Amino acid sequence: MNRLLGQRLVIATHNPGKLREIAELVAPRGITALGAAELGLPEPEETGTTFEANAELKARAAATASGLPALADDSGLVVPALNGAPGIYSARWAGAARDFSVAMAKVEEQLAGKLDRRAYFVAVLALAWPDGAVTTFRGEAHGDLVWPPRGKNGFGYDPMFRPEGRGMTFGEMPPAEKRELNHRARAFAKFEAACLQ
Repeated sequence: MNRLLGQRLVIATHNPGKLREIAELVAPRGITALGAAELGLPEPEETGTTFEANAELKARAAATASGLPALADDSGLVVPALNGAPGIYSARWAGAARDFSVAMAKVEEQLAGKLDRRAYFVAVLALAWPDGAVTTFRGEAHGDLVWPPRGKNGFGYDPMFRPEGRGMTFGEMPPAEKRELNHRARAFAKFEAACLQ
């Protein structure tokens, strides 16, 4: 496994919320995070059928195009009562305008009449090197869904997701508290142990 020490790292996302979260996680290690958008890299079409496949696809595309190591995230909300939806299509449920109030309303509408409100977030980080090597790291955060959405912090489905053992949604939590509990931080801990030690 290659180590990342004081290097530039492409964050293969055009989502400013994801870019900010990942950049904050790598900054203490002296790694300079470069967003795919600022490098003018196109967003590849996500054709994978799993979080892992989509994360690998995005990381490989960014590493190949930039000649730098690239870290991609594929993440989403999994709702067992909806047969795992929205899952890998979580962002698509928000439509072309990426309006997650629409996506949250769709989840709530499809849950109507169902007692099971369990849900979990999945994040898979894929680290790709320009030589084609890729490693993935998976993190999950389990909880349940509330309605109406609460809080203005975070992004995506955060205002309707309440992690296990907590009264607040991710949308109500201060960013530092959310970072301790969320799926991306859990995937990042595995990435850090493998690549940043």
